[in-house]
Amino acid sequence: MATATVREWHDEEGWGVLDSRDTPGGCFGHYTNIRATGVHTLSPGQQVDLTWEAPGYKQDGYDYRAVSIVPRRR
Repeated sequence: MATATVREWHDEEGWGVLDSRDTPGGCFGHYTNIRATGVHTLSPGQQVDLTWEAPGYKQDGYDYRAVSIVPRRR
């Protein structure tokens, strides 16, 4: 698990990009991978705990994709 920062998030499309030291160039994240109750959305600049994988192909242009995104309390 890594600490990551939300670079961008597109509520209307349900995806965004997360940045961490472990995922150079960014990590693709989908709302279905957000582990939280209520609305599954994130905000740019928000800190999250990120579990990721490198599937061996580009996910929407990114080498990494989120498996689990846990928002940190603000």
